[in-house]
Formats: sequence, C-alpha cells, structure tokens
Amino acid sequence: MIPVTSFAGKTVAVFGLGGSGLASCRALKAGGAEVIAADDNAENVAKAAQAGFITADLRNVAWDNFAALVLAPGVPLTHPVPHWSALKAREAGVEVIGDIELFCRERRRHAPNAPFVAITGTNGKSTTTALIAHLTKVAGYDTQMGGNIGTAILSLEPPRTGRVHVIEMSSYQIDLTPLLDPSVGILLNVSEDHIDRHGTIEHYAEVKERLVANVQAGGTSIVGVDDGYCRDIADRLDRAGKNVVRISVKNPLASGIHVEHGTIVRTSGGARNEIAKLGGIGSLRGLHNAQNAACAAAAALAMGISLDVLQNGLRSFPGLAHRMEQVGRRGNVLFVNDSKGTNADATAHALSSFADIFWIAGGKPKAGGITSLTGFFPRIRKAYLIGEAAPEFSGTLGTVAHEISQTLDVAVEHAARDAEASGLADAVVLLSPACASFDQYRNFEIRGTKFRELVQALPGVKPAV
Repeated sequence: MIPVTSFAGKTVAVFGLGGSGLASCRALKAGGAEVIAADDNAENVAKAAQAGFITADLRNVAWDNFAALVLAPGVPLTHPVPHWSALKAREAGVEVIGDIELFCRERRRHAPNAPFVAITGTNGKSTTTALIAHLTKVAGYDTQMGGNIGTAILSLEPPRTGRVHVIEMSSYQIDLTPLLDPSVGILLNVSEDHIDRHGTIEHYAEVKERLVANVQAGGTSIVGVDDGYCRDIADRLDRAGKNVVRISVKNPLASGIHVEHGTIVRTSGGARNEIAKLGGIGSLRGLHNAQNAACAAAAALAMGISLDVLQNGLRSFPGLAHRMEQVGRRGNVLFVNDSKGTNADATAHALSSFADIFWIAGGKPKAGGITSLTGFFPRIRKAYLIGEAAPEFSGTLGTVAHEISQTLDVAVEHAARDAEASGLADAVVLLSPACASFDQYRNFEIRGTKFRELVQALPGVKPAV
C-alpha cells in the first residue's frame, strides 16, 4: 500500500467504493487523513463501514470541511451530466481528483525521480502495459503494475529508487489527475470511444493528450502517429519543446520508431538502426501488437534498457489472458483464446493475424454484428456459432462454411476435430466472439477460462510454445 501523506490531518471525501475507492480510503487513512466514505450503492457503503471507515450521505454534510473529493473513475465527472457529488464539490470549491492523482502527489513528495510509465490509448493499453512491465522485470527493476489494468494504484508498493510503476490509464482516470507527470508517457492511438463520457471525440482526444503533454522535465512522450488525432498531438508536443518519439506501423518515419517486415527500426538524422525482431513471437502477432511492441520498445529504450534485454523480453512475453492467448497445441492445430474480442473491431485484429481459421464466434450481439468483418471471411475455413447471435451471424456468413453449435463445449469439440482433419499446416481454432458474453457467461474472463479448460481437456493437447 502507498500511504497518502499529502492530506495528513485533513478530511477527505471518497465517493465510489469499489476496488480503487476502498484502496483510496485505506491509503488516505494510513497517511493520517480522516476519510468520509460514500457511494450510491448501499451494499458498498456497508462494506466500507465494516472495514472501519466513517460513512455518510454527502448530500447532508458540510462540504467546507473537506480538503478534496476523491472520485472513482466510473463516476461521471462532466458527461452526460456531472454526478451530484462532483457538482457539490464544485459549488463548495473543493477539488475533485482520483486515486492516481494521490499517487502522483506522493511520488512528487517522496521520490520524484522514481520511474513512472503511464500508458493510454483507445486500443492496446493493457497489452502494452503488461509488456512494458514484463520488459522492466527482465531488466531487473522492482516492477509495480496497476491502474486500469486491474490493481488499484494505491494498493501497490510506494515509489522509490529502483522501483518502476507501470500504470495503465483510461480517459476517466486522466480526467481526475490534474498533476499527472510520468517520466515516460505513451499515447498509442485515438479512435471514437466513450463519447457518452466526454461529449465529443475532440474532447476525448484532448483528455488523452494530457498524459503525454504533462511528462515531467527530461521525460519522454511516446505517440503512435497512425491516426490523425495523434499526429496532431505529436506535432503540438514538438512545438512545445517536448521530447517526442513518434511510432508507426504503417509508414517509415524520418525520425522515430517504425515497424517494417516484422522488425522494429529506429531512425534519426538519416541513421537507421534495427532495434528488435517480432517474427515468431506468438503473443505479439498482428499489426495491432506490432504497435504495442514498438511503443513498449520505445519506453524500454527511454529507460536505458539494452537491446539484448529488450529482444529477450519481447520473446519471453507470455501475452495477456483472454487476449490472443495461445492456450495449447495439438499436432498441426493451435488453439487461441481471444475472449476479450467482444466486438467486431477487436475480433478484426485476431482474424487478421491468421490465415486458416476455425472460428468460434457469438454470444450477446452488439450493434452492427459482424458485417464489418466480411473482408476476413476468406481466412475462415469454418465458423462455429454460439449463443444469442448465432442466427444473425449465420445470415451474415452466408456461403462461408459454418454450423450453429449453440454452446462453447460443442464448438470446441467440433472445431478441434475439423481443424485436425483439415491437414492444414497452420490451422488455428480461434475463440474471438465479436460479442459480449452475458447471454451465457458472467463476463469474458469466465468465457475465456472455460475455453482454456475445454481445450486443455482434449486428448493430446500440449502447451503452445
């Protein structure tokens, strides 16, 4: 835990008592603050009370006692309308901040030069965060990973020399971190997302920009420039005098880092140096993962990690569970768990990564279905459709070979049988549903875990290498 000493002797309201909210309560209390905990959910309030925190309805308290309101990132700050607690704080002149802001203040007070890598973007944040954490561990750092990737930042160990914090940040979290100042900031990409929470894509991009615009003096801003919003952001950072490293997987760069033919290349002043090779790294297949790897490599270089350690770290990266996760192999057949592919855009990345696919898809459908994936249909040898979406997907697939399997266990059994019988040298049984899981599973993690268990129970399946 990171005790928050910056509010010692003061009273702080915490609204939103999920994992990060309770971690904030504990950290503030450990640092000497008085905490008043609140939530719209009575069960969460009861849990906080059982944990020993003072709870209250913040509608009925004197706000002039509060030094700050610590707001959970899931609570609306501005759009579609500000939450009532945020409005009350503004009316009282009380600052509204989040748990990562508390971390930043502690780092400034106690270890301002401790490495702090912050990662954001519309897509690829979690993989890039996990990959950077893996690289820093391989390089010998005491690595703390958290934020939006799952572990509340204040539950990690405190900043200190030799310890790096690798933190994934959503736009919601950035919005609540006015003093965000990483030593390395990464913006992967910007595409339309979370407009309900930011009003317009322009405002969404502006929030994302703050992460790389506020990198501390002497730090590095790493920006993927394969979309227009990020190209403009990189140009603004350049004009502001920031140390900007541009990343592209689509075009060579005169200065920056790009990927060509599976090799990460750095260019500067006419010089060209090969940094690392991605060929044969199963956990980093596809153009989207090439961008993730190039950004992670740029972060590693900014931290002084050697090329040998970088290459070894890339090759030993296991990938993330449920995201292009290689769960087993039987003869000529590779089994891949991409349960995190909960919409067509995410599934497109998976389908683009293989040539001979026995595709398990379906679940609770989302708007648009799989019509945007028709360009990948020639890669599909057969599809196995499950859940509510099966009839709709069947209509979209048309003449592509498919069956309605209904359930995941049937789909795995039939796909494994057909893939093995195909005689294809690189057959892939791919779970990438292009759907939410809620018709049959509580979340995508449970769906992916079930797929893994079913595959590993097949006779003759061995770990994928």
